[in-house]
Amino acid sequence: MSRKAGPETPDGRYFVARGRLWRKGDPSLCDTTRRAAIKALMQARLAERRAEDDAERRAARDAIEAAKCRLGEAGPVWWDDGAPDESGQHPVNSRYRDWWASLDAAARARGEHDPRSN
Repeated sequence: MSRKAGPETPDGRYFVARGRLWRKGDPSLCDTTRRAAIKALMQARLAERRAEDDAERRAARDAIEAAKCRLGEAGPVWWDDGAPDESGQHPVNSRYRDWWASLDAAARARGEHDPRSN
């Protein structure tokens, strides 16, 4: 079964899933850098699942965070207009509230849905 993506903000900075804004990767990254960071992220996630103790789990989580920072999904924002990072907020509680209200019910439902579930 394919997963339907949640709505993306008009400025392309976030997508909405599980009722929260999630920062998208930096679109200015070259393909080589982006692919390397994605590979590192997937390897770190696998290492986290396979971790046998707290130290391994912590190291894997640190590697996940580092890869997300390389992608622009975490750490300093990749845009330069001074807008704050609104990751983790519900769109209603952000500067995207009017955009969120303008979406049809089906689009908002996709944004409230947890894509990890069926």
